[in-house]
Amino acid sequence: MALDTVPPTAPAADPASLLVALTRDEKVALLVGADMWRTAAVPRLGLRSVVMSDGPAGVRGDAVDSSASFPAPSALGATWDVTLAARVGEAFAAEARRHGVDVVLAPQVNLQRTPVGGRHFECYSEDPVLTAALAVPLVVAAQRRGVGMCVKHYVANDSETDRTRCVSHVDERTLREVYLAPFEALVAAGAWSVMGAYNGVDDGVERAPVLEHRRLLTGVLKQEWGFDGVLVSDWVATRSVLGPVRAGMDLQMPGPDGPWGDGLAAAVAAGDVTEAELDDKALRVLRLAGRVGAVGAPVVPPTGVDVRGVLRELVARSLVVLKDDDRLLPLGRPARIALVGPNAVAPFLAGGGSSAVRADRHVTLDAALARAFPGAVVELVAGGVSRFTAPPLDLSAATTPAGTPGVHVQLLDAAGAVLREWVADRWDEDVPDLPEAAVAARLRTRVPLTAPGVHGVGVATVGRHRVLVDGREVSASDRLVGEDVVLDSTYNHPAAVMVPVTGPGVVDLDATVQVVHPVGYETFLRLRLRHDEPGPAPARLRAQAVAAAAAADVAVVVVGTTEEVESEGWDRTSLDLPGDQDALVRAVLAVQPRTVVVVNAGAPVLLPWLEQARCVVWGWLGGQEWADGLADALSGGVEPSGRLPWTLPARAGDVPVPDAVPVDGIVDYREGVDVGHRAWDRRGLVPAAPFGHGLGWTTWQYVAAEARRESDVVVAVTLTNTGGRRGREVVQVYVEPPAGTRPGARPVRWLGGFAVVDADAGATTTVQVRLHPHALRTWDTGAGWATPPGTYPLRVGRSSRDLRLTTQVVISQHSQQ
Repeated sequence: MALDTVPPTAPAADPASLLVALTRDEKVALLVGADMWRTAAVPRLGLRSVVMSDGPAGVRGDAVDSSASFPAPSALGATWDVTLAARVGEAFAAEARRHGVDVVLAPQVNLQRTPVGGRHFECYSEDPVLTAALAVPLVVAAQRRGVGMCVKHYVANDSETDRTRCVSHVDERTLREVYLAPFEALVAAGAWSVMGAYNGVDDGVERAPVLEHRRLLTGVLKQEWGFDGVLVSDWVATRSVLGPVRAGMDLQMPGPDGPWGDGLAAAVAAGDVTEAELDDKALRVLRLAGRVGAVGAPVVPPTGVDVRGVLRELVARSLVVLKDDDRLLPLGRPARIALVGPNAVAPFLAGGGSSAVRADRHVTLDAALARAFPGAVVELVAGGVSRFTAPPLDLSAATTPAGTPGVHVQLLDAAGAVLREWVADRWDEDVPDLPEAAVAARLRTRVPLTAPGVHGVGVATVGRHRVLVDGREVSASDRLVGEDVVLDSTYNHPAAVMVPVTGPGVVDLDATVQVVHPVGYETFLRLRLRHDEPGPAPARLRAQAVAAAAAADVAVVVVGTTEEVESEGWDRTSLDLPGDQDALVRAVLAVQPRTVVVVNAGAPVLLPWLEQARCVVWGWLGGQEWADGLADALSGGVEPSGRLPWTLPARAGDVPVPDAVPVDGIVDYREGVDVGHRAWDRRGLVPAAPFGHGLGWTTWQYVAAEARRESDVVVAVTLTNTGGRRGREVVQVYVEPPAGTRPGARPVRWLGGFAVVDADAGATTTVQVRLHPHALRTWDTGAGWATPPGTYPLRVGRSSRDLRLTTQVVISQHSQQ
């Protein structure tokens, strides 16, 4: 867990010399994106554009490219494995260079403050120590290979509701000890760029949008921590010229328009922005360009990285065995496997928004299990539904009104004249990069509905539109959406209007939709087409699943969420599994005792049947290698050694922070430093599974623990693998405040450090757990960091609630830091 540093990757052109050679206009241009993803180039100096790309679960690159789809960051959080995190960083670097990308907009080191946060799956953990411990080696490894990682979203950007308008009210101590802590660790490790968030922050001293918060950007980030990289805006987050300039923002993305694109040059010419301010920002961009090889010596692309192998291992190592009462795992050699569940048929592999990529490969779970269990019969049955809304309409057999295969599309100008028309062989729900003169698009197609019965055909869009189904108007609006629509949750999550259509037959669709012209983004339109096919009633689907499970040697039931539930752009409104999945699980458990329930979700969901189930595995959003990685764990190839990076609630009413809905524009972090498991301990609540919990496939006896003080506190923990297989344990050390500490002044206990250890069956080993360098300190507003004297109990165990040994460390005198 020791913090690492980033050495230079290659000789780079001297940024100071380049700065002197730049004209004033060139300096201004460097500070505004040249387009959606690139900075400006200065060819005469050999400076090319710095290319950026989303994201947290794979390097998206060009929109038409496929990419390696990584497991969601919460899956990496579940490994608690800093070595594996570094290998994931290497994979990011390899993928970035494969796609011509210099800076990846990741990792996201915001905290999982509430389980309903829409981007919960994009974060590593609810805990700042675990978050920092995993993010640091990932960033260090990528940057050693010449690829910059942009750490985001600075700061207190932990939910999606009104994210562009809300103000996070966080006291200074809570900011310092909790939400700033991962950023501080990453800056100390040499992060090359940081992304400023959409929201505002009120820390009790200054209240301002983050990008105009001088105290946080200049005072803390640049002056106190010594950050020498680029502070880039979140996309379309810049609201003015002078506010961000004065606060310390360096680069507005995207461009070339927006407040800085329109006004920075004028502000410089008028003397409102000084040469010193301009030079500081331009120097930072030049420094980043040198580090990634955009100027000076080019960076040699990394080689020898087995990206697929890393991702497959990450899937298996992230799986958390919540319970395995009968030691069902691994499954042995079943002759017949019932693979049941809507997410077994259509797994949810990547959350929506910045994490979405077009995966390089797709493997079905039934095929992966058939390979992992040679000779076994694998019967795949949906058994239920996991969606609130209908799936996309299949246009593979669609024809234009003229009978040509595909969809007829016309772009219209303000007078209704056709600017361009074409026949598309498929329909993307978001159509980007449309001409500036386009104000609307018309789509016409005929879609065969082959199944008999009543179909539901649905449309969802935003802005001015008119949609006809079989010549009948089903949805219309004259409301024009504004240029900031891309930041609004109603845009990201439009409701669908469903129309009943009887099949078999053909449905005629005729939709005219507004083209959106947002600041900083390409013009585009959004029209989602939905289709709910007639099919068996839920009871009949469950009956099919029950029959398959009863006839099998083992049932694997896969339930979970979908992109409707977990996505950038909106927060969840419920912790329940969508659809009728709870009823499905109960029905299968009633007939098949040898059932493994796999939860395919990135964020917590309620499991009301957990007590009845004998074996439950948390499966995360696993990316393209999920099916094979899960099969590896079920078949015994790799131990599912994950531990929960957050707390799993048993009841929604127990959740300490049940939502993050702003009240009068304010999100109040009233829980203070008691985030996540700390709040559960403070309230004495019993979760379904505690922070840090996970079983694996062996058992452990904790023998002894002894603390010593070096440069940091180190705890030597001796333990024995008492099971019958080689296994992996995550040894966790929690700190408690000294006796006599004022009640409520410190958390009940907090994570101080951890270590991963592997041991053969019957072996005894000793692992050295180095506590975080700042594990004992606290922030004293007005005085700064301090470590109060006293005897600190150190609790050692398998989770925040399974604590098996106690040792202590003595701090003899009060220290200021």
